Amino acid sequence: MAQSPSEKLAQADFLYNQHRYTQALQIYEQLLSQKRIYSPQMLLKMAYIHEGLQQYTQSMHYLQLYYSKHPSRSVLRKMEEVGLQQHLSGYEYTDWNFFKTQFYKYYTQILELLLVMAVISITLLLVNWSKKKPISPEIKLMVLAYLAFVFYFANFLSLDQQGIIRNSNVPIMAAPSAGAGLVATVSLGHKVNILGEQDIWYRIEWEDQTAYIRKNNLLLLPQPLGDKNLF
Repeated sequence: MAQSPSEKLAQADFLYNQHRYTQALQIYEQLLSQKRIYSPQMLLKMAYIHEGLQQYTQSMHYLQLYYSKHPSRSVLRKMEEVGLQQHLSGYEYTDWNFFKTQFYKYYTQILELLLVMAVISITLLLVNWSKKKPISPEIKLMVLAYLAFVFYFANFLSLDQQGIIRNSNVPIMAAPSAGAGLVATVSLGHKVNILGEQDIWYRIEWEDQTAYIRKNNLLLLPQPLGDKNLF
């Protein structure tokens, strides 16, 4: 009889507690890649195992996945610590980064509240209009401004997409072309902000300038927009 995901997780946790880390990691990664399910502690254990194997790209990826679901300053500081030790850029700890993550974790709930308020505002205006009550220009302007803000919030406000360089000796180019000028050649593990994409290229921010990297050289990081696929 095939094991259930919960039974597989229990087996992997047993192996982990027995310090049989590589065997535990195989099961953890199978659960994540094939079943798309995981537990918070499982992600931390995967990050710990990869760090012990000196596979820092994978370690940072799992820490970031955990952080996207459970933002905490301790995880940010851990990523910054590993980044400093391994001379990796993009992991600097800031209160602003923590605030942004917390904000986007509750983005859906905030949007729902804003939409409810918008419906209430429009309903009140329609009721007053149906009763032929005067509505001041200031009130109309405030409601229009609020609706414009809700529209912007729902359609254009987004958290910066980020990625980790997943290969060694990766060229970062000045334009989306293999024949463009070379900005830098970087090793794996650096984290970058993604500004956009063009064909097989991502437009990124590298050392305060816009540059380009092939998509297959970047491991996309999750964004904190909910708690799905957890045990």
